[in-house]
Amino acid sequence: GELVSGSSFGLGLALSGMSRPSKVASFLDLSAPWDGSLMFVMGGALLMTLPYFQFVQKKQEKPILGKSFDLPALTGIIDKKLVLGALIFGCGWGTGGMCPGPIWVNAGAALTPEALLALAGLAGGVVAADRLVVPMINKL
Repeated sequence: GELVSGSSFGLGLALSGMSRPSKVASFLDLSAPWDGSLMFVMGGALLMTLPYFQFVQKKQEKPILGKSFDLPALTGIIDKKLVLGALIFGCGWGTGGMCPGPIWVNAGAALTPEALLALAGLAGGVVAADRLVVPMINKL
């Protein structure tokens, strides 16, 4: 299941051009000629995903290839962790032009020095969040 979903995700990113940092930057940079195609990719993903999750939550007790679903609690609470995580993610996405999905797609396509650096940054961010940011937030 994971291989199929990961492969379709990577293929979709590659076909849509969203694995290229310049494509994402042209969406985020409003001072240059703007490219709104990222909205259509996100919209298409929502159109496919939202009905599926509605069906899954109402009809299926467990996944086909797993023991249980791991869905987040539907509390609707926007807490400090969510806001800070979104800000940090946005800074990394905006400055680097890639979020974790395209980083893995690019690393799989060609293990270039840039892809290795992006993977190292991703790993460093995960470690920093776990060891530095989360304990700091928990103290607030």
